[in-house]
Amino acid sequence: MFTDNRFNSFSLADIKRDMIAGLTVGIVAIPLGMAFAIASGVKPEYGLYTTIFAGLLVALFGGSRFQIAGPTGAFIPILLAIVLEYGYEKLLVAGFLSGFILLLMGIFKFGKLIQFIPRSVTIGFTSGIAVIIFSGQIGNFLGLEELEKKQYFHENMMQIVENISFINWYSVCTALIGLFVIIFIPKVLPKVPILLVALILPTAVAMLLYPSEVATIGTSFGGIPQSLPSFRMPEVTWGTIAELWQPAFVIAMLGGIESLLSAVVSDGMTGTKHNSNRELVGQGIANMVTPMFGGIPATGAIARTATNIKSGAISPFSGIFQSVFVLLILLLFAPFASNIPLASMAPILMIVAYNMSEYKSFIHILKLKTGDSLVLVVTFLLTVFVNLTTAVQIGLLLAMVSFIKRMSEVLQVEKVIPDKIKDTIHGNHLDTLSSTCPKLSFYTVGGALFFGAADKFESIITRSINQRPKVLILKMKHVSILDATGAANLDSLVTDFKNMGGIIIISEANSDVMAMLKASGLLYKIGEHHIFRRSEEAVNYGLQLIEVSKCSVCSKENRTSCKAFKQNNNVSLSSSDQ
Repeated sequence: MFTDNRFNSFSLADIKRDMIAGLTVGIVAIPLGMAFAIASGVKPEYGLYTTIFAGLLVALFGGSRFQIAGPTGAFIPILLAIVLEYGYEKLLVAGFLSGFILLLMGIFKFGKLIQFIPRSVTIGFTSGIAVIIFSGQIGNFLGLEELEKKQYFHENMMQIVENISFINWYSVCTALIGLFVIIFIPKVLPKVPILLVALILPTAVAMLLYPSEVATIGTSFGGIPQSLPSFRMPEVTWGTIAELWQPAFVIAMLGGIESLLSAVVSDGMTGTKHNSNRELVGQGIANMVTPMFGGIPATGAIARTATNIKSGAISPFSGIFQSVFVLLILLLFAPFASNIPLASMAPILMIVAYNMSEYKSFIHILKLKTGDSLVLVVTFLLTVFVNLTTAVQIGLLLAMVSFIKRMSEVLQVEKVIPDKIKDTIHGNHLDTLSSTCPKLSFYTVGGALFFGAADKFESIITRSINQRPKVLILKMKHVSILDATGAANLDSLVTDFKNMGGIIIISEANSDVMAMLKASGLLYKIGEHHIFRRSEEAVNYGLQLIEVSKCSVCSKENRTSCKAFKQNNNVSLSSSDQ
């Protein structure tokens, strides 16, 4: 189904560059994998398993040369909520189901559809996730060991306030050392693997100066096994599917957005082009297989992918080497990870939260004071105070309502006057449109004639019908969409107008509108001979249908507008209608 040229045209030198890039990314991925797992409410080794298996499978089956997959901060709130409500075992099921959804999305070529999710929604829940990640690390930063993870933001904040008197200043000191390393060391030594140093240095200080005074991975989780877990298929039943399909769908959508955004970033950095549908397939396979080895949901990681590119990666082999490197570190050095203080992971996640917050974009959209601003704020607040599932659903619903409202306002229906009719009317008769030609009404229609705007269109045109013209011409050159509701309203208009003895003429409709007119039967109801490619021809034809003797304008003395038209077929429209 998909051709793969990502591994083409590489040499031994390229393999060497991929190996260096893979090792570099692996050094970054190890602390992040453990930190994201702990923040998600599971053991740190599950984050390493995810880094190994998801990184390998996305490199093999994904749609980008440079994509690095693994656990990410974006998943933390929803994974933590699943763990707290359902437990770790059902998290594996939700991850498996999300992988299946991603796989189907890739197979059925839904890769391009994700780009239609409004930016106000993605910025809203991304900023909300950042707040949750940052606030979730305050307890570890302060060394508050008696905190119990709660599902809701306000509950966690209340716990911190209630336990603030139990601050462990050793933990604060450890966290500040890590924060100092992350902020200031890159300015002096930019090539140093800063996140790894931010773990090693505080750990060394804690072990040498105040051992047993801070909570560590060993004291909190019992250490990290020096082996891979055995294969175990998640227990997927109809009951668990019914129970977990909503969080699984949110994981899939979030993973799809994050991975494709990461692929777009890598395209911009390298000048390459990813295959979005193949990327979804790769992410789907990774998220179906990883839970079989105890891993949590994964997606493309923007920061690690960028690090991969900057480190000289050439092909997906860099992602493979990253997975192999993390596996070797797990097998050889896992016991040493037991001494890592939880406080040293807090500043890493806080910086991750700050970087992913997109606060500049948040402020920019907020200042617009439009429907997008409302969608942004609602999505953000629901993410923080309720949950990500509800936030995405309500955010998308509000975005759709806002879009429909804007599209309905775009529809323009304007009455215009052909030049030569205008030229033949004298005096005050030009003050009203009805005085120019009561027997012929000409309207230009522009925008989307869909369910959100159909009533507006019908009400405007109905006012013209009430003036009882003989001919109604609708110039539809700028009608971009005609949906079933718009066609139904137009059908009602045609029926009412014909019952009054009038004739409707359509001019300059595009191929899509013509297709809908034909499919709905309106083309035959209006009459194919009443459809014109040029508005000038439509006006000429319409004027031939007018009975001058019965016209309230032309029947009067010295009124010869339509009489002149009867003798002249070269009728043009006003310049504003061209």
